[in-house]
Amino acid sequence: MSQKEENKNKLIIDLSVFEADNKKEFSQIIIKNKKKVTKVLIDFFDGLKNEATDSKETSRIIYKFILEQKITKAEEKQLKTKVADMFKIIGVGVPFMIIPGASILIPFLLKIAEKNGIDLYPSNFNGKK
Repeated sequence: MSQKEENKNKLIIDLSVFEADNKKEFSQIIIKNKKKVTKVLIDFFDGLKNEATDSKETSRIIYKFILEQKITKAEEKQLKTKVADMFKIIGVGVPFMIIPGASILIPFLLKIAEKNGIDLYPSNFNGKK
């Protein structure tokens, strides 16, 4: 059994919070689409884990550059990718956090950008849309 399959078996969704707040319709939708929800959550947490690992590696590259004033081509490429990802996150996230209620528009913005050939997803989340 692969690591991803083991993670799927470990993920348990507690829907009692929604049922207690008279939001049974929402919990029923989640239960109906449990496989999709589980896959999306696993992909999301995998992306976050990869993002954290990449951030740590990028910090090491920056530290190396400060000390030695040189980095390899592969490290330079990774650094450029990570900086581009940071600008994507900041560019999409910050305005929507400042404007109240605007976070509802993020999925629509991502779809419109995707249709127009603009990639707003960080590199660790590409292919998991």
